Amino acid sequence: MSDKFQSSYLTYASTLVSFVVAYSLWSIAQWRTRSRGRPLPPGPKPLPVLGNMFDVPRSRQWISYRDLSRVYGDILHFRIFTKSYVVLNSAEAMYELLDKRTANTSDRVQTPMIELSGSSLNLGFMPYGQWWRRHRRYFWQHFRPEAIGPYRQTQQSAAHMFLQKLCDNPSDLRKLIHFSFAASILKLTYNIDIADENDPFIGMVEATFEGVNEGLPPGKFLVEFIHFLRHVQPWIPGMRSPKLWAKWQSSAQTMVNAPFMYTKAQMDQGKASHSIVANLLSRLPQTEDVLPEDEEIIKGVGMVTFEGGTDTVFSTLQAVFLAMSLHPEVLRKAHAELDTIVGPDRLPDFSDRDSLVYINALIREAMRWHVVLPLSLPHATIKDDEFNGYFIPAGTVILPATWACMQDPAVFENPDGFRPERFIRNGQLDVTVRDPAAFIFGYGRRMCPGRYFAEAALFITVASALHVFNITPPLGGDGKPIKVEHKMTDGTVSYPEDVRCTVRPRSPAAEALIRCYASEARAAKEH
Repeated sequence: MSDKFQSSYLTYASTLVSFVVAYSLWSIAQWRTRSRGRPLPPGPKPLPVLGNMFDVPRSRQWISYRDLSRVYGDILHFRIFTKSYVVLNSAEAMYELLDKRTANTSDRVQTPMIELSGSSLNLGFMPYGQWWRRHRRYFWQHFRPEAIGPYRQTQQSAAHMFLQKLCDNPSDLRKLIHFSFAASILKLTYNIDIADENDPFIGMVEATFEGVNEGLPPGKFLVEFIHFLRHVQPWIPGMRSPKLWAKWQSSAQTMVNAPFMYTKAQMDQGKASHSIVANLLSRLPQTEDVLPEDEEIIKGVGMVTFEGGTDTVFSTLQAVFLAMSLHPEVLRKAHAELDTIVGPDRLPDFSDRDSLVYINALIREAMRWHVVLPLSLPHATIKDDEFNGYFIPAGTVILPATWACMQDPAVFENPDGFRPERFIRNGQLDVTVRDPAAFIFGYGRRMCPGRYFAEAALFITVASALHVFNITPPLGGDGKPIKVEHKMTDGTVSYPEDVRCTVRPRSPAAEALIRCYASEARAAKEH
């Protein structure tokens, strides 16, 4: 009996070994056929099965990837289990793969974290295809360069009211910046007016941003690679992640539905609602033929308008205030240009934009100096590809290291410094210098369609604020300046860690100008 059992065991074991060997040989043959002998890009040596799981940095990934590129080159490869990740650390590589080959690199890898972070309706994270195209088409018709002109008055009024709020409460800089842009986006998207920075809608968007920022950096949650972990019960001791996921999803659902239902209710009551969402709803057939997916698309467009339109500008404007407090020579030059072009009796408007060369250069430098999306949003390849002699498998996650491009000393001398002059030649913006806006808003077909709206909002707010305020370092209890350094927060979206500064009107005449324009903006809003 024992001999028979042993014989059967050996037979099963030998069969299993034969199967494993045969499968391994077949996999190797398949891989060689696909890759045609081309190697994967260089990178840290992977472990068996786990790959580079322990090589992927957990925080401030952009810095680690920049350092690794000095060892392995501008194209880095990581493997986690069977998934390939490629990090691009040069502008040339990004242009070649993400712009010239955009038909193959415009996908997004669909991991459980997109749903668990509450980002399923955000077109920025949707897979490349017809569903994404429909969302983008709805969005683009309201944010293409020719369409954003009617939004300028709302953007300008929001900037003017921001000036007065900041004049009255300069210590609330971060909160007031967020409120200013959230208020203008809510008005344009849903025709919702909010009174102050404590409005529930502001809290709603902050909670949703938390899911995007903490939940979506690649490699941060193991559920990306072991999908069944999403079903782990939150009541199990130590299971913090499921509780976070539930919180993020709830916040996102509220943000998707609450403002949408408000606008729809206003329309159902016959009240005029001049907003992007109302415009999209009014174009739907006024019959029972409206499909649920039509409203889902409009909800998604509203959500991404509110999210994307607030966050990029929110971070960059904080960087501008911080940079001014650290670099008084830059602020003096900005003041000089504004005094010459605009004069003391009015605030800048959009007609001044082309004439304010130094202000435009300053905004470009702020985008370069503090990169809002240091690794952009991950792309993914649709089919196998070859690049610089390397094999790039289908489904490879591609991470564009935007921060590394903006910090390249070969392109930007003294990249840690803040020098708007690097973008100016012969009194005009120098088109031969790498424009940060061509990088920070994404690449190829996945470039942010709200780019032109965001740039307009940045211009009018920066120009208006610098025209009327002095911005200096913060003061301690002893009246002496506090040293503040430029440091970036971790996450998909990065903000300056510390934006403390002293903000005061340049003169009594400047303060009077602030209050006059804010009063006019409020009066226009009430009518």
